[in-house]
Amino acid sequence: MDKNIWLLLVLTLSMGCNPKGKGDRESQRTPNIVLFLVDDMGWQDTSVPFWDKKTPFNERYHTPNMERLASEGMKFTQAYATPVCSPTRISLMTGMNAARHRVTNWTLRKDALQPMEVNHKELAFPRWNVNGLCPHPGLVNSVHADALPKLLKKAGYFNIHVGKAHFGAIGTPAEDPKAIGFDINIAGHAAGAPQSYLGMESFGNSETSKDSPWPVPNLEKYHGRDIFLTEALTLEAKKTLNKVLEKDNPFFLYMSHYAVHTPITADKRYLGKYLEAGLDSTEAKYATLVEGMDKSLGDIMAYLEEKEIAENTIILFMSDNGGLSAHGRGGKPNSHNLPLASGKGSIYEGGIREPMIVKWPGVVEPGSSNNNYLIIEDFFPSILEMAGVGHYNAVQTIDGKSFVPLLTDTTPGQSEERPLFWHYPNQWGGSGPGIGAFSAVRLGDWKLIYYHLDERYELFNIEQDLGETTNLTEAEPDKCAELSKVLSTFLKETKAQLPSHKRTGKVVSYP
Repeated sequence: MDKNIWLLLVLTLSMGCNPKGKGDRESQRTPNIVLFLVDDMGWQDTSVPFWDKKTPFNERYHTPNMERLASEGMKFTQAYATPVCSPTRISLMTGMNAARHRVTNWTLRKDALQPMEVNHKELAFPRWNVNGLCPHPGLVNSVHADALPKLLKKAGYFNIHVGKAHFGAIGTPAEDPKAIGFDINIAGHAAGAPQSYLGMESFGNSETSKDSPWPVPNLEKYHGRDIFLTEALTLEAKKTLNKVLEKDNPFFLYMSHYAVHTPITADKRYLGKYLEAGLDSTEAKYATLVEGMDKSLGDIMAYLEEKEIAENTIILFMSDNGGLSAHGRGGKPNSHNLPLASGKGSIYEGGIREPMIVKWPGVVEPGSSNNNYLIIEDFFPSILEMAGVGHYNAVQTIDGKSFVPLLTDTTPGQSEERPLFWHYPNQWGGSGPGIGAFSAVRLGDWKLIYYHLDERYELFNIEQDLGETTNLTEAEPDKCAELSKVLSTFLKETKAQLPSHKRTGKVVSYP
């Protein structure tokens, strides 16, 4: 037999004997997808600047793995979420705006409004979808939708949920992420915060807390160990991926950390340097939560490289709302996101503008930046497009728009003709600028806020006034009227709920 033919035959046979080798996974055409979602992380809670300059907060925090991810991917400098967690997470999973899905506040107890809503002195709040997301119709006070992991599963993805879920109230199907399409759930349940970050405290699981909703479930192997929750979740994610890589399926890893949510707890691996830098004890603890989250990101990136699948894996980084600032922090309240005004719970930029990065090898230009704006419901159609899911028949109306075209075209101004909407007919647990019941729209450089309590407006030019310091309603009446009409039309089209005035019983007017 000819020598060259013999060598070709040997190579062909040897390749056929290793159908699931690393090289084959690397060349797999359908990409793996990692969505790294951080809880309560502000726009500047990182050493990566998402502005045209570094800020003092960028200098404070140490996030070398975010720096690396940004150098390998694209930063979005005007990425938006909602002001609190559950609305963001439902929008992410359904592609719906909060006005439409009506999970407008944070969920926990079945069929129950939040105490601060029930006890509000001036407003009576609507019966919003307090039970969250539901995979089937018929559950009252919930939104029925085909969730993102369900549609990815139909396309052949193996879906892994790690960390905070907060999709459905206690006693409803979606308190377990597996009900909405995840194949594996690690530590996700109805609550939106951990009882404890510490393994030595069993993450809050004890006899005294057995009736509490806050202890983190399903991490018993780490109980009594000197380990931080962020690290335990990362280890479990990697162990699960080891098993998944034995399959032929591409995977979707939803790495949804409890960090940096309260209780603000020191990750002692990093505490010393922040205390030495002069931060007060609370802010030093907060900085350790940020750095521990960043280590997790680095560990996941290193794992992908070790398994030689990094080049076929998309990584998306995002936060679910602005950084906490109204309470629970060290120093002056409502100052932790400056020059952005306010923080979590607020319609000001400090409450809704997020750090976002996308790495897609071979598609996204490394080290690039995009100043076009987008919003959280855009992740739903974008991830499906990344996964190659061209047609899907979801039962819900999709408000989000794919940002995939922006990944290869950073031309400014592409989003200027598209309005973004926020709707929060609720009461959050803190107080401060821009916190309360509101609706809002951004169109181009302009942002209009409509406050439900006194039915007043604020108008800002975000490009010229990032800190929202100058209300232009009187100086720009035509622009105010224009945006008011845009906002009102959207709220009516979605049949958005509104509170009523307790004194008169009259429902708050549309803008």
